[in-house]
Amino acid sequence: MLSYELLEDQGVLIIQPHGKLRTEDFEALGKAVDDYIVREGALTGVMIAAEKFPGWEDFHALLSHVQFVRDNRADIDKVAAVSDSTILTFMPRIVDHFTSAEVRHFEYDRRDEAMAWLVSSLAGGRINASH
Repeated sequence: MLSYELLEDQGVLIIQPHGKLRTEDFEALGKAVDDYIVREGALTGVMIAAEKFPGWEDFHALLSHVQFVRDNRADIDKVAAVSDSTILTFMPRIVDHFTSAEVRHFEYDRRDEAMAWLVSSLAGGRINASH
Protein backbone atom coordinates (compact mmCIF):
# COMPACT_ATOMS: atom_id res chain seq x y z
CA MET A 1 0.00 0.00 0.00
CA LEU A 2 1.14 3.54 -0.80
CA SER A 3 0.14 6.71 0.90
CA TYR A 4 1.00 9.99 -0.74
CA GLU A 5 0.70 13.69 -0.19
CA LEU A 6 0.95 16.29 -2.93
CA LEU A 7 2.28 19.60 -1.63
CA GLU A 8 0.80 21.64 -4.46
CA ASP A 9 2.30 24.98 -3.40
CA GLN A 10 5.80 23.45 -3.63
CA GLY A 11 5.17 20.97 -6.43
CA VAL A 12 6.45 18.10 -4.30
CA LEU A 13 4.94 14.63 -4.09
CA ILE A 14 5.71 12.65 -0.94
CA ILE A 15 5.25 8.89 -1.32
CA GLN A 16 5.31 6.51 1.64
CA PRO A 17 5.02 2.76 1.11
CA HIS A 18 3.30 0.79 3.89
CA GLY A 19 3.40 -2.89 3.10
CA LYS A 20 3.66 -4.54 -0.29
CA LEU A 21 3.07 -2.23 -3.24
CA ARG A 22 0.00 -3.02 -5.33
CA THR A 23 -1.10 -2.25 -8.88
CA GLU A 24 -3.99 -0.15 -7.50
CA ASP A 25 -1.51 2.05 -5.63
CA PHE A 26 0.18 3.13 -8.86
CA GLU A 27 -3.14 3.66 -10.64
CA ALA A 28 -4.33 6.09 -7.94
CA LEU A 29 -0.94 7.77 -7.72
CA GLY A 30 -0.79 8.13 -11.51
CA LYS A 31 -4.17 9.88 -11.60
CA ALA A 32 -3.17 12.39 -8.91
CA VAL A 33 0.15 13.13 -10.61
CA ASP A 34 -1.41 13.41 -14.07
CA ASP A 35 -4.03 15.88 -12.83
CA TYR A 36 -1.35 18.05 -11.21
CA ILE A 37 0.93 17.95 -14.26
CA VAL A 38 -1.93 18.98 -16.55
CA ARG A 39 -2.53 22.05 -14.32
CA GLU A 40 1.07 22.99 -13.50
CA GLY A 41 3.28 21.42 -16.16
CA ALA A 42 5.61 19.39 -13.92
CA LEU A 43 6.52 18.34 -10.41
CA THR A 44 9.47 20.03 -8.75
CA GLY A 45 10.25 16.83 -6.91
CA VAL A 46 9.25 13.48 -5.52
CA MET A 47 10.25 12.18 -2.10
CA ILE A 48 10.05 8.45 -1.57
CA ALA A 49 10.20 8.00 2.21
CA ALA A 50 10.49 4.43 3.46
CA GLU A 51 12.66 3.29 6.32
CA LYS A 52 12.59 -0.16 4.72
CA PHE A 53 11.44 -0.95 1.18
CA PRO A 54 8.47 -3.39 1.38
CA GLY A 55 8.64 -4.80 -2.17
CA TRP A 56 5.73 -5.51 -4.49
CA GLU A 57 2.63 -7.63 -4.00
CA ASP A 58 3.21 -9.40 -7.32
CA PHE A 59 4.88 -9.05 -10.71
CA HIS A 60 1.97 -7.01 -12.09
CA ALA A 61 2.53 -4.44 -9.31
CA LEU A 62 6.21 -4.23 -10.27
CA LEU A 63 5.22 -3.62 -13.90
CA SER A 64 2.75 -0.92 -12.80
CA HIS A 65 5.58 0.75 -10.88
CA VAL A 66 7.84 0.68 -13.94
CA GLN A 67 4.99 2.07 -16.08
CA PHE A 68 4.42 4.91 -13.60
CA VAL A 69 8.11 5.87 -13.74
CA ARG A 70 8.17 5.65 -17.53
CA ASP A 71 5.02 7.77 -17.94
CA ASN A 72 6.26 10.53 -15.63
CA ARG A 73 10.01 10.55 -16.21
CA ALA A 74 10.04 13.82 -18.16
CA ASP A 75 7.75 15.69 -15.74
CA ILE A 76 9.79 15.43 -12.52
CA ASP A 77 12.90 17.50 -11.81
CA LYS A 78 14.24 15.77 -8.67
CA VAL A 79 13.71 12.53 -6.76
CA ALA A 80 14.81 12.05 -3.16
CA ALA A 81 15.03 8.43 -2.00
CA VAL A 82 14.80 8.75 1.79
CA SER A 83 15.51 5.35 3.25
CA ASP A 84 17.89 3.09 5.12
CA SER A 85 16.86 0.24 2.82
CA THR A 86 19.69 -1.16 0.73
CA ILE A 87 17.62 -1.24 -2.47
CA LEU A 88 16.79 2.46 -2.23
CA THR A 89 20.42 3.43 -1.59
CA PHE A 90 21.17 2.08 -5.08
CA MET A 91 18.17 3.86 -6.61
CA PRO A 92 20.08 6.86 -8.04
CA ARG A 93 22.32 4.59 -10.10
CA ILE A 94 19.46 2.39 -11.28
CA VAL A 95 16.93 5.05 -12.28
CA ASP A 96 19.55 7.24 -13.93
CA HIS A 97 18.97 5.08 -17.02
CA PHE A 98 15.22 5.72 -17.03
CA THR A 99 14.76 9.38 -16.14
CA SER A 100 16.26 12.80 -16.64
CA ALA A 101 15.42 13.74 -13.04
CA GLU A 102 18.26 14.33 -10.61
CA VAL A 103 18.08 11.52 -8.05
CA ARG A 104 19.72 11.51 -4.62
CA HIS A 105 19.67 9.16 -1.65
CA PHE A 106 19.22 10.45 1.90
CA GLU A 107 19.32 8.44 5.13
CA TYR A 108 15.85 8.02 6.64
CA ASP A 109 16.53 10.41 9.53
CA ARG A 110 17.53 13.18 7.06
CA ARG A 111 14.08 13.77 5.62
CA ASP A 112 14.20 17.53 6.29
CA GLU A 113 17.47 17.77 4.36
CA ALA A 114 15.88 15.87 1.47
CA MET A 115 12.90 18.24 1.41
CA ALA A 116 15.19 21.28 1.46
CA TRP A 117 17.08 19.85 -1.53
CA LEU A 118 13.86 19.14 -3.42
CA VAL A 119 12.53 22.69 -3.08
CA SER A 120 15.91 24.42 -3.45
CA SER A 121 15.18 25.28 -7.09
CA LEU A 122 11.71 26.74 -6.53
CA ALA A 123 12.78 30.36 -7.07
CA GLY A 124 13.82 29.67 -10.64
CA GLY A 125 12.10 26.35 -11.12
CA ARG A 126 9.10 25.13 -13.05
CA ILE A 127 6.43 26.04 -10.51
CA ASN A 128 4.24 28.98 -11.50
CA ALA A 129 5.00 32.30 -9.80
CA SER A 130 1.50 32.32 -8.34
CA HIS A 131 2.48 29.49 -5.95
